[in-house]
Order: sequence, then structure tokens, then C-alpha cells
Amino acid sequence: MHPPSPSTEHDDRGSAALEFILVGLLLLVPILYLVLALGAVQGQSLGAEAGARHIARVVASAQDAPDAAGRAERVLAAVTAEYDLDPDAVSVALTCTPTGAACPEAGAVLTVTLRTTVALPLVPPVLGFDDLARIPIEATAVQKVSRVWGAR
Repeated sequence: MHPPSPSTEHDDRGSAALEFILVGLLLLVPILYLVLALGAVQGQSLGAEAGARHIARVVASAQDAPDAAGRAERVLAAVTAEYDLDPDAVSVALTCTPTGAACPEAGAVLTVTLRTTVALPLVPPVLGFDDLARIPIEATAVQKVSRVWGAR
């Protein structure tokens, strides 16, 4: 038997390492992006939840409506800075049950809803893609307002 001629022999030495690196990169890049995106969404979700909860608490424990509005604005500013929320994308809604003329009011159940959006990382601001790649987030907190609220 004769050894195979060099022209018909296929030399595969070293190709396994190259294939491993190529496939590893193809799988690693999407996984890293997914981790970045989920981290951004989780961080903003925690911020929205903390904002809604703290705003509900300070409004329910305020002395009157102007004090409640001032406290809510300060808490919203602090939460926005702490969790790096986009101030232009944050909106807060206060509702009371039973519905009355003024919200908050004594004895009502206060519901605070904080809405924001999260921009996905690494999306370029070209052709409005950054506006399309935003995920809406909403957090709600409920707090009972004291029956003597506003009478202090």
C-alpha cells in the first residue's frame, strides 16, 4: 500500500480550535446582549417599583395636599436620580378609592401608578430605532390614607 499523495490528503489540524472560537463568539455575543438588556430592564423595574411605593407612603403620611405634592416631587426626583430613570419618560398617576373630589383625601385608599420606558442598550439613534426599541414598565403601589389626613 502506498501512502496518500499530498494533493488528495485533507489536513484538518487546527480547525477544531478555529471552529470553537467562531461558534463561541456567535453564541457569546447574543447571550451578552441578553444579559445587558435584562439587566437594564430589571434595574428600571426596581426603580419604578421603589418610586411608586415611596410616593404612596409619603403622600399618605403628608399633612395636606401641598405637603403631599412637594414630598412626591422630592421622592420622584430622588428615585429618578438613584435608579437612572429618564425624567422625560416617567409619569406618575394618583387615584383614590372611593373616588372623590380631591385625591388624596382622608380615609381613601391611594393608588400610585408610575410608568416609564427602558431603552434597550446599544440601539443607535438612527431612523428612530431608539424610540422603537423601548420597553414600557409600570409599577403600582397602594396605601391607606389616615382618616385624620389633612386635619392636623
